[in-house]
Amino acid sequence: MKIEWFGHACFKINDSLVIDPYKDGSVPGYAPLRLEADKVICSHEHADHSGRENVTLSGNDCALETETVASWHDDQQGALRGPNNITIVRDGDEKLVHLGDLGHFPDETQLAAIKDADYLLIPVGGYYTIDGAMAAKICEAANPKHIIPMHYRNGERGYDVLSTLDAFLTATKNTPLAERILNLQIQA
Repeated sequence: MKIEWFGHACFKINDSLVIDPYKDGSVPGYAPLRLEADKVICSHEHADHSGRENVTLSGNDCALETETVASWHDDQQGALRGPNNITIVRDGDEKLVHLGDLGHFPDETQLAAIKDADYLLIPVGGYYTIDGAMAAKICEAANPKHIIPMHYRNGERGYDVLSTLDAFLTATKNTPLAERILNLQIQA
């Protein structure tokens, strides 16, 4: 799969699918998005994940198979921040899982759906989502081939209440997970 990161939780997959584009000005430090794709999916309706208007749809059918799995944006069944959808993407050969703004350890059904992905896109910044330590536990349980951290403070980019990538790297240091982490460069 071709995976491009546009910052925060926004990814473009195989030039066909955009997941979680942010609205202009919703995430400090990130330039406005102007993307084109066959399909756009938003994990939930917060401004930093629901900028559909920033993605021009091509009119073509999306060649990727997608499904969503319901989850929560917090560890209180959505009482604090509402629902979240996990997005599972397949291209016929590989499976990619985008966890959106997951805020809890997945239940048995959710874990079965995300297990053994080729690529797991996971929030690691805490505060609004799981933190680096919880992300490491989820990665251990889900056993992905590759891990792509997202939704963290990156220099001047991102919310100041989010942790940097360091907490996640510390939690995975000296474990088999450390070798699976892909640190993508932001495209925007």
